[in-house]
Amino acid sequence: MAQLVESPTFVTGEPSQPKIRGKENLPLRSDTDATEHASDKLDGIEKTLPAQFVGKGEAEAQRSPPFSHPRHRKSGSLRLNGAFKQPKASDRAVEEIRDGDGKHSTTTKLSFDDQPKRQKSQRELVSGRRAGARWERSHIHFAPLSIPFQRRLQTLMVLAHTLCIALFLTAYFLLCSIPLFWPLLFPYTIYVLLSQAPQSGQLSHRSPLLRSLPIWSLFASYFPARLHRSAPLEPTRKYIFGYHPHGIISHGAFAAFATEALGFSQLFPGITNTLLTLDTNFRIPFYRDYALALGLASVSRESCENILSQGGPNGEGMGRAITIVVGGARESLDARPHSLRLVLKRRKGFVKLAIRTGADLVPVLAFGENDLYDQVTSESHPVVHRMQMLVKNCMGFTVPLFHARGVFNYDVGLMPYRKPLNVVVGRPVKVVQSKKGAPVDERYVDEIHALYVRELERIWEEWRERFAVDERVVLSIVE
Repeated sequence: MAQLVESPTFVTGEPSQPKIRGKENLPLRSDTDATEHASDKLDGIEKTLPAQFVGKGEAEAQRSPPFSHPRHRKSGSLRLNGAFKQPKASDRAVEEIRDGDGKHSTTTKLSFDDQPKRQKSQRELVSGRRAGARWERSHIHFAPLSIPFQRRLQTLMVLAHTLCIALFLTAYFLLCSIPLFWPLLFPYTIYVLLSQAPQSGQLSHRSPLLRSLPIWSLFASYFPARLHRSAPLEPTRKYIFGYHPHGIISHGAFAAFATEALGFSQLFPGITNTLLTLDTNFRIPFYRDYALALGLASVSRESCENILSQGGPNGEGMGRAITIVVGGARESLDARPHSLRLVLKRRKGFVKLAIRTGADLVPVLAFGENDLYDQVTSESHPVVHRMQMLVKNCMGFTVPLFHARGVFNYDVGLMPYRKPLNVVVGRPVKVVQSKKGAPVDERYVDEIHALYVRELERIWEEWRERFAVDERVVLSIVE
């Protein structure tokens, strides 16, 4: 059995006094003895120094590294040149302790109570407010200067389209202030007020060149906007496109049906589409010529019937189409992000028009149209909402209180947000034309209207996962 072997312990009779052990060349027994022995030797050296070296101990002590020990407890004096001196705030302190034999020992250390003056000055430093902090907390984010030139052109085109009515009116009144142009402006103003070109249905002012200019591609790519077709349309029929939702300015309808930026003629060859707007827009000088050149026409009943009963290969409107924003001004008041409320339940006039003219109904749903602007809600501002409805009932249009982004910032302004616009054209709903002069059957109107709503809901359910940005949006058909 193995046994545990321990190291032997030796007991000697060595002296414990440091001086005696030093004379016998024995190692000192503790750090305290070593400190006392070293200080005694230093005293002896100082007594033998020449006079020119006396008094330099304080400077040397300041350059010497501190010596401390965990056994130190009591502060004492600093030994300099053989004498004791009270330490300054920057001097090293001296501790006095006793060893086991009752001998005194001194050691030096740095006082922990004295901190450098630089730290004290930092604690007392008082600073003013930081420049630019308020701008960093601002909710307005400005566009950087490194925006690509193409995006600048896109913004310019959308800005020009948004302000085109104001720009044309400004130019007209500016010319009116110059008497030299009065002989031209007076007959032109009379012509604008009495012209029947927007209702004639002849589309004589339509300019394919203006509709296909490259600048409209810049306009459409601002969002960006895309046009999608669910099914091809026969060029031997005539159609009524119902555009939903109205939004604030219907940018998607303009890009898809008033220009060739999205390739309408490629998707629907042989179809001549006309976007309809309020008749009052064609009483604005200069703007009415611009709108007629783009192929726009009045949304009045007379205009719709003339477009769908004239022209085309057979002279009876074959291959012609009109686009109506069905919700109108009332629906524009519900246009806000994360919402899709369509004013459609009681809107059956376009269905009756389709039955009288024999035009098929084509529902169109624009994903993202309501996300282009923020608008004041009727719940938070009921008085404002009542005023808007009053203007709508009296004048036929209303003015939504909206805002979005600006030209040089992303938070405040009348420019639309850069949100994707996907205009999906659904399948046509076949309509049987009623006899000329015969009253329209209301039951047949309700049947066609139900088929139209069903096709509109199909577009939403089939393409919402691909084109709807917010999954919480729910399609609701009201009024």
